[in-house]
Amino acid sequence: MSEPGLREPPHDVVIVGGGHNGLTAAAYLALAGKSVLVLEREDHVGGAAVSAQAFPGVDARLSRYSYLVSLLPQRIIDELGLEIELARRRYSSYTPDPADTRTGLLVDHGDDEATGTSFDRVGAAADFPAWNAFYSDTGRAARALFPTVCEPLPTRSEARALLGDDRLWEQFIERPLGTALRDRFQNDLVRGVVATDGLIGTFASVDSPDLAANRCFLYHVIGNGTGDWDVPVGGMGAVTGELEKAARQAGARIETDAEVTAITPDGEVRYRHGTVDRVVQGRHVLANVAPWVLWQLLDGNAPASVRPGGDRGNDAKPEGAQVKVNLLLTRLPRLRDATVSPEAAFGGTFHINETLTQLEQAHAQADRGGFPELLPCEIYCHSLSDPSILSPELVAAGAQTLTVFALHAPHRWLTEENNDERRDRLQAAVLASLNSVLAEPIEDLIMTDAGGRPCIETKTTLDLEHALNLPGGNIFHGPLEWPFLEDDEPRSTSAERWGVATEHPRILLCGAGARRGGGVSGIGGHNAAMAVLEA
Repeated sequence: MSEPGLREPPHDVVIVGGGHNGLTAAAYLALAGKSVLVLEREDHVGGAAVSAQAFPGVDARLSRYSYLVSLLPQRIIDELGLEIELARRRYSSYTPDPADTRTGLLVDHGDDEATGTSFDRVGAAADFPAWNAFYSDTGRAARALFPTVCEPLPTRSEARALLGDDRLWEQFIERPLGTALRDRFQNDLVRGVVATDGLIGTFASVDSPDLAANRCFLYHVIGNGTGDWDVPVGGMGAVTGELEKAARQAGARIETDAEVTAITPDGEVRYRHGTVDRVVQGRHVLANVAPWVLWQLLDGNAPASVRPGGDRGNDAKPEGAQVKVNLLLTRLPRLRDATVSPEAAFGGTFHINETLTQLEQAHAQADRGGFPELLPCEIYCHSLSDPSILSPELVAAGAQTLTVFALHAPHRWLTEENNDERRDRLQAAVLASLNSVLAEPIEDLIMTDAGGRPCIETKTTLDLEHALNLPGGNIFHGPLEWPFLEDDEPRSTSAERWGVATEHPRILLCGAGARRGGGVSGIGGHNAAMAVLEA
């Protein structure tokens, strides 16, 4: 680089971005005796895996962006000595029937008979055994494939052999997800509940031949060999806090307020720390940023292997397709379905307007530029499983948090000029979707902050791009990839074998944009660290 800057002593590894994957990589590498520097542009580490007091004067620490944990391997927790508690939810899901919202489907892990009765109440009795068989199959896939995520990538043929069931391989890997849903279930509501695991963070039809929904679905059902999505006790910030502690105790140096402005292929990193421009050389540079962002830091001269897009070499910017709404309520709302308590309905994932027909119609409408009146939504109540995120006073008063994740709200709807107006419109659509199944308006239950403002916070994809440097608000940093290599893909370097390679040998991906990235998992960070240690 020709520009002047305060030159620092070189490090074995410079990590760009202090999100949870960067901290995971830092901990492993520092424990192995490497000199590690982590550079984070914000005044705190954690990226999307943070807790925050979102509402002024209200003592509630919300998992502001990411909110549940499934993909963080127990292996990483054990190897780094992380003191993390994850609360298992008794209820899997509740889904009101949009044809008659006085009834709904409640899936209760603790009462199989009650679950069967619930299937019968929504006219889906024939799908109950099919449901159990289907999730027995996803459990087999999870037990076969999840142990590979912290190992060098298997090939497609090796992964297929590990699963050991050609029928399942065809259903989950080779054919569009919608085919399996229609073959195995009769009821539209049941099909939709299953389909949502293929659509969270992914703008796709379940019938798309590119199989984007299949890849998303696979990652959502294999976590830790069970597919369970657990609540992090203390909020998502508790997970990041343990990773930061592990990295610092191992000897990693972490600098916040340190914005990286450029990277060269030979491992030189330029960053601004406060008002000072600095330059540091890394034997390896780990990019805990989206591949699109890495490409920009490399002055747009990156080769195809670090460019964004569904196909390597496709320069399309990634696109997210969701809106997230955080609420603090005085209490849980009453349901139109009098047979289910609010505590049970909100104790798992609460699906709203997510039959398969509704999901496909919402996608098609959004793809044409239309704006659905009732967004498909998923709701999570952290405070039911973990009241520790609320002050004792709020707990005693019966307050509860709700996190709403609405699907099929693509980034293409937004511009810098219309983001405020569209945010308001999206928030209104989310609240309308909620009210379509509640026995009382959700607005009547929203608490107010110290300034008298409603305790509601809405994040569009553009807000995520601004706050977290996620291009297009894509929560996976780009299109998800299979957790295996194609049989003819190169495996000659450690970075290729671990799924973290770029075309620059010194620069590796270590975030959600690595193969097997996405979600709060630490997998990208672990695998980048292993690639460095093997190099």
